[in-house]
Amino acid sequence: MWDMMKIKEQTGIELTESLAMDPASSVCGLYFANPNAYYFGCDEICKDQVDSYSKRNQMDKKEVEKWLSTILSYDPDEIPMQQ
Repeated sequence: MWDMMKIKEQTGIELTESLAMDPASSVCGLYFANPNAYYFGCDEICKDQVDSYSKRNQMDKKEVEKWLSTILSYDPDEIPMQQ
């Protein structure tokens, strides 16, 4: 299939003797479409999930919040109100 599709000529990606792609950062796959297929996404992450993740991975909570900032369900910089 690699030769038939002329992958090396079109992309410069080669196969090694063990059939690994070179350069190593190359990605390929077979993709099949289905009209009934759909994508799913993850819901937002709550504080308790961030706490659990940071403890399990021995990471600072602020660092975890930084890396997950786009999917947090809360603003980590917001000061909680005292009740």
